[in-house]
Amino acid sequence: MTQLECAKNNKLTSLMRKICRQEGVSAQNLLRYIKEGKVVLLKNRSHNLAKPCAVGFSLRTKVNSNLGTSTDKSRIKEELKKLAVSIKYGADTVMDLSVGGNLRLVRSQILKFSTIPVGTVPVYEIAVNAQDKKKDFLSFGPDDILNVLEAQAEEGVDFFTIHSGVTRDNLRVLKKNRRVLGIVSRGGAIIANWISRYGKENPFYEYFDEILDIAYKYDVVLSLGDGMRPGSIADATDKTQLAELKTLGELAKRAKRRNVQVMIEGPGHVPLNQIEKNIILEKKLCHQAPFYVLGPIVTDVASGYDHITAAIGGAVAAGFGADFLCYVTPAEHLKHPSIDDVKDGVVASRIAAHAADIVKNNRSAIKWDREMSLARKKRNWQKQIKLSIDPQKAGEYRKSSQPKNNDVCTMCGRYCSIKLMDKCMRA
Repeated sequence: MTQLECAKNNKLTSLMRKICRQEGVSAQNLLRYIKEGKVVLLKNRSHNLAKPCAVGFSLRTKVNSNLGTSTDKSRIKEELKKLAVSIKYGADTVMDLSVGGNLRLVRSQILKFSTIPVGTVPVYEIAVNAQDKKKDFLSFGPDDILNVLEAQAEEGVDFFTIHSGVTRDNLRVLKKNRRVLGIVSRGGAIIANWISRYGKENPFYEYFDEILDIAYKYDVVLSLGDGMRPGSIADATDKTQLAELKTLGELAKRAKRRNVQVMIEGPGHVPLNQIEKNIILEKKLCHQAPFYVLGPIVTDVASGYDHITAAIGGAVAAGFGADFLCYVTPAEHLKHPSIDDVKDGVVASRIAAHAADIVKNNRSAIKWDREMSLARKKRNWQKQIKLSIDPQKAGEYRKSSQPKNNDVCTMCGRYCSIKLMDKCMRA
C-alpha cells in the first residue's frame, strides 16, 4: 500500500511516526491531512533515506535545491559538491535536472549520496535519449515516456515533475492570449513543441493512468508541473496559467482516487500584490494539495540577485499558505549555477521559509527566534553564531571584526544599546 492508502485505512506507518517526531504534529492530525491530500510524504518505497520529508498543511515550510548537469557543464563531481552544500545548508530535498553527460550515472550518484529525497523531471531524460538515439529530441512516444518513468522509479526517485497540464486545449488558450514571454518552462516548451509537431495530445496527459500505475507501484509523489507558468510579471495570473491550473486540479483528483500522492507546482514570476490570489486559487482549484512554488520571483529586473527576489516572493507565498519553496540562485536567467550560487540560493530560501513559518505560528520556528534574541541580550556570541541559519558566515564575520571589547561588536562599541540598557535597568 502507498502512504496515502495507509492513511485512508487509518494505518500509521513507521515513516509517518518519524514525520510526527520531526514535525511535532500528532499522529491523528497527520493521518487526517495525508488522507485529505493536504500532506504528502516524499519517499520512494525502495529508497533508503536518512531524512525523509513531508510537505503540506501544518508542517514546516520546506526548501528544494536544484542540481544537475547542463549541455555545457556535465561534471558529476561538481554536482555532488552542490548536493553536499545543499544538505549542509538545510535543503529538505534536491531535484536532479540534468540534461548533459550520462544522465543515469549522474542520477545514480545523487541517489547514492543524498540523505534527503530526490526528485527529477523525466521529460529531460526522454528528450536527451531521443536526441542521442535519433538526433531529434522530439522523436519520442508514450512507450519512451513510460519506460523512463519506470526506470527512474525503480532506481529510487522520490518525486517526479510531470508536465501533464500542457494540453492541446491549454495551448489554444495561450495562442489566443499572447504573452510577453510564452512558455519559459523547459519541460513545458518541449511538450508544446511535441504537440505542435505531431498534432496529438500530450502523452503525459493522455497516458496519465499508466503514469499513475508506476507512481502507485513505487509510491512516488507526482509533482504536477506548471509547464505554462508565467516567466514575466506581465503574464502573471493570466488565462493560460489558470487554464493549466484547472487541468492540474482535475488530475490531482484522479491521482488521489488511485491512492497516489500529489502536489502542485506554481509560478513563476508574480508581482507581490498577486501572490495571495495565486495561493487561494491553487488551494481551491487543486483541492488543498500542497503547493510547490518556484520563488515566486517578484520583479524581472534583478539579474544576479534573483535569489533575493525569489526569497521575497517565497516568504510572502509561504506566509499565505504555500508549502514548498524551490530555491532560485543568483545565476537564474544567466548561467549554470556554481557551488557558491547553490549555497546562496539554499540559504535565501531557508530564510524565506523560516520567516513564513513564524507567520504560520510554527512553534519550533518561534522558539528558534526567541532563543536568538535571548542570546543577543546576553551578548552570547557563540550561541548567536550557533543559532544562525549560516553559522559559518556568522562566525567569520564575528572573527574578522576584532572588537576592542569582546563583550560587544564593532558596530556600536562602547555605545552598545543592549549593554547600556542592562546597566540602565539594573539602576
